[in-house]
Parts: sequence; C-alpha cells; structure tokens
Amino acid sequence: MSHVQVFVARSRECAGLFRLGRDVEAGLVMVELFGELDSVLGQGGEECRLLWTSLLVEMLDCQERQNWLGLADYLEYELVELLEAGRNA
Repeated sequence: MSHVQVFVARSRECAGLFRLGRDVEAGLVMVELFGELDSVLGQGGEECRLLWTSLLVEMLDCQERQNWLGLADYLEYELVELLEAGRNA
C-alpha cells in the first residue's frame, strides 16, 4: 500500500469517526494525520501548498464550530481529492 493510499484510508477512517459522533477519538486521529500530511504536502509545489493550507483552514474552522459532519466531508472528499491529485501529478 502506497503512502497516499494509507493517508486516504486514514482520512476516511477519521471522517467515519466524526460521523459516528466520536469526535474526541477522531480529533486525536486528525491531529496525527495533519502532522504527517503537513510535512508531506508542505514539501509539494506551490499550488499544492496553497491548496493544503486553504483546506486546512476550512477544516479547522469546522472543528472550531464543532461542525463534525462538515469536517467529515472535507476529510473524506476534499482531502482525498487533493491527495489523489498529488499522486497523479
């Protein structure tokens, strides 16, 4: 399994936890995932870094407002799309 596939699987797992209302557990997984992704995506091209930063701001805004379903959508769809686009670039 490639690194991208691992990140995609963990992102979807985290989204599932938020959808199940397990926000504390999901938050811990999310912090670990974001730390790893920041080091990987932060080293990408300028466009990748800008997209990652923008997406990160949106996801943290959802977390601050405790919009768990919105955060789950970002994790499962937007983040996965960014990861898969990076793999295909």
